[in-house]
Amino acid sequence: MVGGLYALIALGLTLIFGVMKIINFAHGSLMMLAMYATFWLATTFHLDPYLSLAVTVPAAFVFGYAVQRGVIAPVLNAPEHNQLLMTLGLALVLDNLALVVFKADPRTLLTAYSQSTLPIGPLRLNLPRLLAFAGAVVITALLAVVLKTTDIGKALRAAAEERDGAALVGIPVPRVYAVAFGLGTACVAAAGTMAVPFFYVSPDVGNVFVITAFVVVVLGGLGSFPGALLGGLLVGVVESLGGLYLHGSLAQIAIFALFILILLVRPDGILGTPHAA
Repeated sequence: MVGGLYALIALGLTLIFGVMKIINFAHGSLMMLAMYATFWLATTFHLDPYLSLAVTVPAAFVFGYAVQRGVIAPVLNAPEHNQLLMTLGLALVLDNLALVVFKADPRTLLTAYSQSTLPIGPLRLNLPRLLAFAGAVVITALLAVVLKTTDIGKALRAAAEERDGAALVGIPVPRVYAVAFGLGTACVAAAGTMAVPFFYVSPDVGNVFVITAFVVVVLGGLGSFPGALLGGLLVGVVESLGGLYLHGSLAQIAIFALFILILLVRPDGILGTPHAA
């Protein structure tokens, strides 16, 4: 079930990389902001975390759109290391700003259903995790429909395939890039919002998820949506099995062992497109 969240976070990374060809190191920090927003809406306005998706996701899209136009766009034609340093610098600014405003103390949000379980045969599934998994699947499906059937989805795919060709046929590529970054930010914000009922909130919480999401993206294949979904579910299962048979942080060994094994066999990822040498 946690693999569904990994997949949703990875989809945001994949969308941004697939369209803009830039790796967003601030992805986890954007997730952290959404988690704090969800926590604040719940404690101040008593808004259920899952209902707050109607607030955090649109707000994240607008914020991501503005960040792309104001911070990322000026370095898109710069050398790749400048782009990486820009997103890394953005992550440091957001993390330290959250540290100043919210302090370093981890916070948890208890809801009426935080400890609820749903019996399915011999299994008892944690209800918040199940809801988060279902929400991640629904959002992923909606995003796939948008990309396949809408004009903006076709523009995103055209800009990802050939930027100059898309510009020649009248597609406003800079605006499409901003939309892609906004959608990627909205995806990771949705994941953060749905994680709040069963995970702590702190200024560095995004790193916990996004490091694994980077593994998922590379594992599934850079730029591959189905690969991100498959990789997220696979990593979630491996992480759970690792936690069952190993102790503490050793459970992460199973994830990176799988990561190395698959890249040795398929360097482009499970569903990635092989590149000619």
